[in-house]
Amino acid sequence: MDDRLKYAPCGYISITPTGIVTDVNDTFLEWMGYEEEDLVQKHFESIMSTANKLIFHSYFYPYIHLNGHVEELFLSLRDSQGQSIPFILNGRRFEIDGIEMIDCILVQMGKRIDYELELRTAKKQIEAAYWEKNQALAKLEQIHKEIEQKQAELMEYNAILVELSVTDKLTGLKNRRYFQEKLEELIVRYSENEQPFSVLIIDIDHFKKVNDTWGHQAGDLVLKQLADTLIRHSLREDTVARLGGEEFVLLLPDADAAASKLRAEALRVAVLQTPWELVTITVSIGVATMTSEDSDVTLLEKADQALYASKENGRNRVTHSLDLN
Repeated sequence: MDDRLKYAPCGYISITPTGIVTDVNDTFLEWMGYEEEDLVQKHFESIMSTANKLIFHSYFYPYIHLNGHVEELFLSLRDSQGQSIPFILNGRRFEIDGIEMIDCILVQMGKRIDYELELRTAKKQIEAAYWEKNQALAKLEQIHKEIEQKQAELMEYNAILVELSVTDKLTGLKNRRYFQEKLEELIVRYSENEQPFSVLIIDIDHFKKVNDTWGHQAGDLVLKQLADTLIRHSLREDTVARLGGEEFVLLLPDADAAASKLRAEALRVAVLQTPWELVTITVSIGVATMTSEDSDVTLLEKADQALYASKENGRNRVTHSLDLN
């Protein structure tokens, strides 16, 4: 590795298309407290939490293989002490001598902390200036301006971070990370008061045929229109999110098995009756309702199995996991 890259003021990791680390620079190793042998020939996801693995699978891999690059992916990585360190990741796919690799540049999110420290310093300067106001009125006015500027910058920066972390760029729906957080909240609530809730996984039937026949732009238009339909036929307290590809998910906070199946059927019919711009589509839906025996993993597995049954039994239908027993 070139010495300039080895000690560059940013992290550098090279991975295979399957996520195996082949090279890493000293800057990243120093930041994270690892030795080279801790990461090289290991999977990049080995230093990610479950939530960040979901982000990596649903966003990084599809975009890097489709576009050849990924820009400004916000995720956290665990250092050698188990601490979560936030990064912005940019990646680009390339090929050398017929071997495909992916270069990743990682920048620490320390700037936000710097802004907060600058604000605290500015406030202390204001307090000191009040004691010497007769001699420092001009300086005090300048400090006020700096505080307003830093606060505006921090608010803008926070807004960008929130947007990156919880929104699906194509459809405007919440993304997989947000869905996972809301699912965990509902599971905690269920453990406290056994308040029922259900999850719906929705998949567009024969979506590949749409892309193959009309092109990916048409496919994107279908995804956006379906997102709008799901929002229109959902309640305020529901969570509507895109899992990735043509799969969507709904969390129904107060729906038991019977209510969730009725809601799912109503959504199926709503999609069928939607005036589609290019081609009429249908959806298959899998439903599962939380029980005392479930975790987030088993609940999603049940909904996924029910979705598979809907597709196997002809598509354009709703199946609850209880129907599989």
